[in-house]
Amino acid sequence: MKMYIHAIKELIFSLSIVVVLGLVGCSRPDSEQKSQTNTPPNIIWLMSEDISVDLECYGMPAVKTPYLNKMAAQGVKFQNCFVTNSICSPSRSAMLVGVHQNKINAQHHRSNRQVPLAEGYYPFTYHLRKAGYTTILGHHGVMGKGRKIDVNFKHEPLGDWDGQTKFGLFDKYDTFTVADQPFFAQIQLKVTHRGDWWDEIRNQSAHPVNPDSVELPPYMADHPVIRLDWAKYLDQLEYMDAEVGMIFKELEEKGLADNTIVIFVGDNGRCNIRGKGYLHDPGLRIPLLVYDPNGLSGQVRDDVISATDITATVLSYAGVDIPDYMTGRPIFDEKFERSTVYSARDLWDEVEEQSRSVTTQKWKYIRNDKPEVPFDAHQGYLEFYRPAVHVMRTLKTEGKLNASQSFFFQDEKPTEELYDLEKDPYEEHNLALNPEYTTIVANLRNELGAYEEAYAPISQVYEPITPNAVELLEWVKKEKPALYQQMQEGVEIGFQALSKAYKQAATKK
Repeated sequence: MKMYIHAIKELIFSLSIVVVLGLVGCSRPDSEQKSQTNTPPNIIWLMSEDISVDLECYGMPAVKTPYLNKMAAQGVKFQNCFVTNSICSPSRSAMLVGVHQNKINAQHHRSNRQVPLAEGYYPFTYHLRKAGYTTILGHHGVMGKGRKIDVNFKHEPLGDWDGQTKFGLFDKYDTFTVADQPFFAQIQLKVTHRGDWWDEIRNQSAHPVNPDSVELPPYMADHPVIRLDWAKYLDQLEYMDAEVGMIFKELEEKGLADNTIVIFVGDNGRCNIRGKGYLHDPGLRIPLLVYDPNGLSGQVRDDVISATDITATVLSYAGVDIPDYMTGRPIFDEKFERSTVYSARDLWDEVEEQSRSVTTQKWKYIRNDKPEVPFDAHQGYLEFYRPAVHVMRTLKTEGKLNASQSFFFQDEKPTEELYDLEKDPYEEHNLALNPEYTTIVANLRNELGAYEEAYAPISQVYEPITPNAVELLEWVKKEKPALYQQMQEGVEIGFQALSKAYKQAATKK
């Protein structure tokens, strides 16, 4: 890890000149030159894990993301892009097929991994390969090689696909070359996902974010531990931004920059209060930047976008007709029109949940079908990775949280929620029971019902994977009480290291 961080630090220095000169250069090495007249574009889909619109180009204070800033300035920035599920594997399932995850019965986190997609549905890479594209998974230079797939249907990373006996999604790993053209590369940027590496990334940073400089949303308590945790998150974003710069630099060096479209998104919202796993704005709204060297530049668009629309857009760029089964539509098509995004939250590890939402530019409507399951469900895995939750639980018992901060820690969820996103971007004022908004609630409730009918699951197969985090947490409470106390004080005590220790202890019994 230390060697990798050192390499990234050197990369940040070497790329500083690139930021001054521009995102991509104008010339290419003679040995790499290739005529690109009337050739299909290469496409790179960068997917950063667990981030909301927390980049500098979206107005987040205290963070520096120069390469993504440049990408936004020279491309198109979308303000209203929403995932269809606020948890990684259902969201990724929807994007990989271009179909809302509920419709393909992929809505439950890490489930149905041995269940093939229903007949007539395909991963979008299947269509790209038929169109002559080389499909590439990962990148040799990013943390962990960026090969994460994490979808809820039967699949293999590499190989052919027929959906019956062959389930390969990509052709090769990690490298794109001139000979691969036209190519599509999907690269996961892992560093922003909660992990035991966050402290090391921060410690190795030449300019760690100052906790005193961050601006917390009003529903989070202003506490030193929470400020530090937020600063660490921004440190990961800065590291990820350098990885983006590295990829653009490689495109330039290989003579591929002039014909490569780059799309940057998050897979779901930030992993914090009201974020990942919830249907509030930090869980659903993601960054979407599209850089096309031969397309639109410097635009900021307010269109309502579903993450499945990104899938259809990739196929459109590749000249592939959009399959009828897709629920996504190409966002640059002159006929593109979307007013709402339908999102859902279902099983996440041991927490069985069912919530649904409809989001427009102005309104967010949420229906919680299991109000008895609180937002703070004490989910085993999250206990290791949410310092703010532990600190605010204590503050709640001490009576030190205001109404906005206490909302997340109520014993039950409201059955319905309605927020005016224009007047109340932090969703602090639930208007669902306000009689002035009865008509709006009714209209959105009906629209949600229509989505549920149209996107009803084509199968009821339910084969979830049992997580070990619950057992691990109980083991920590019993065998590592000092560490458990630190956890309650907001210290991330090391999920991965403790998982290894727990497994070793179990094998000795």
